[in-house]
Amino acid sequence: MSELKKIGFVGTGIMGSAMVGHLLDAGYEVSVFNRTKSKAQPLIERGARWCETAGDCAKGQDVVITIVGYPKDVEQVYLAAGGIVDSAKTGAYLVDMTTSSPIVAEKIYAAAKAKNLHAVDAPVTGGDTGAKNATLTIFVGGDEADFNALKPVFDVLGKNIVHEGGAGAGQKTKISNQIALAGALAGVCEAFAYAKSAGLDLEKVFAAISKGSASSAQMSDIVSRGLLDGNFNPGFMLKHLGKDLAIGNETATAYGQALPILAVVLHELRQMENSGHGSEGTQALLKYYGVKD
Repeated sequence: MSELKKIGFVGTGIMGSAMVGHLLDAGYEVSVFNRTKSKAQPLIERGARWCETAGDCAKGQDVVITIVGYPKDVEQVYLAAGGIVDSAKTGAYLVDMTTSSPIVAEKIYAAAKAKNLHAVDAPVTGGDTGAKNATLTIFVGGDEADFNALKPVFDVLGKNIVHEGGAGAGQKTKISNQIALAGALAGVCEAFAYAKSAGLDLEKVFAAISKGSASSAQMSDIVSRGLLDGNFNPGFMLKHLGKDLAIGNETATAYGQALPILAVVLHELRQMENSGHGSEGTQALLKYYGVKD
């Protein structure tokens, strides 16, 4: 175990609850906060200490980890009066693992540095399966010395852990990942929409093309859940992919980069959200294309 022994963890949803479980199993002393306490109850029963606010969860901790919903949530828990930056002890490490805005990451880094705190942005990919199996990919932005200090903690949660650069670089890399993912997801959905309209047996098509040059994580895992199993429960919510792509769209505009595929997929996701499918898994995009009802 790292010399960093006490961890405050804010956000015990689909991803966070599995991650806290691994930290407890590794022997860390973990305190937790979640807006809905019932979601943290199984962790409390396993030995995690409950805190009433995010700020309370930061007090006295060596490391504070957050994985919440949207950039506005990240900014709130870190920078609001009585929040994490206000409450963390001098020298603590602050780790935001939410997929959020690089601009917010840079703001938190500056606020933390002014108070002798170490802030990194460390969004993850791998979904609920990666969180449960501790095989997440972790993209880290911030000072290299802070990355090295936190590496033993990251090793408990993931397998592919990369220091991407300075503050905000982790978020920028995660958005690059989401842009690639979005195109692959939509492409697979289109392929099966074509196969259905052509009168093919979709299970046979899947058996054939999922093993060849068209194979991808989106086909073998995400789409197969909805296509073969009719399972639209979220490993990663469709509305959260929409959030990530919106961040990509906004920052790409600021960087002077046109991303037409991102724009198309973002439009599709917004249509699905407006139709009430935002809390389903990303495999629900099959419904947009009429592959599944």
